[in-house]
Amino acid sequence: MNETIKVLTTRKSARSYQDRHIDRALLDEIVAAGLNAPSGMNRQTPRFVVVTDDDTVKLLSSLNAAVAGMQNDPFYGAKDVIIVLCKKEGTYIYDGSLAMGNLLNAAWSLGVDCRWIHRAKEVFASDEGKALLKKWGINDEVEGIGFCILGYANDDKPKTEILPGRVYYVTE
Repeated sequence: MNETIKVLTTRKSARSYQDRHIDRALLDEIVAAGLNAPSGMNRQTPRFVVVTDDDTVKLLSSLNAAVAGMQNDPFYGAKDVIIVLCKKEGTYIYDGSLAMGNLLNAAWSLGVDCRWIHRAKEVFASDEGKALLKKWGINDEVEGIGFCILGYANDDKPKTEILPGRVYYVTE
């Protein structure tokens, strides 16, 4: 099987992560894949914030949990996070979604477990989120697309069953 197809058809999301960080070289490769995602009219609206600081990851997790009204860690103990934000113009939501897909698939291809966590829009629309953006030097008008949590899973994940009846072919 082609290696790209293998990555795309075997990727699974992790729900429990080991207490260790990802190598910086791997993070850089994953980010490069996100930067190379297609974008509408090549506007390149996605912005990435790579967070490896334990306290900041915990803060982001707690802000995310507050939005969701949950008590547990929505980042499942992952030690590293890539935040996908997009400059609000053109097809930015789609651009950010494609970038997130590239991040997830690149991570998996490098042996790094990952998961897309939502609620970035709400987190970075809040006063706390806006203060973080300012602190990080992000001055564009951006919207949060998602959190790509990264790490090494504590256990194997079963393959998700692919639901039938989702493909329609139109032929002559």
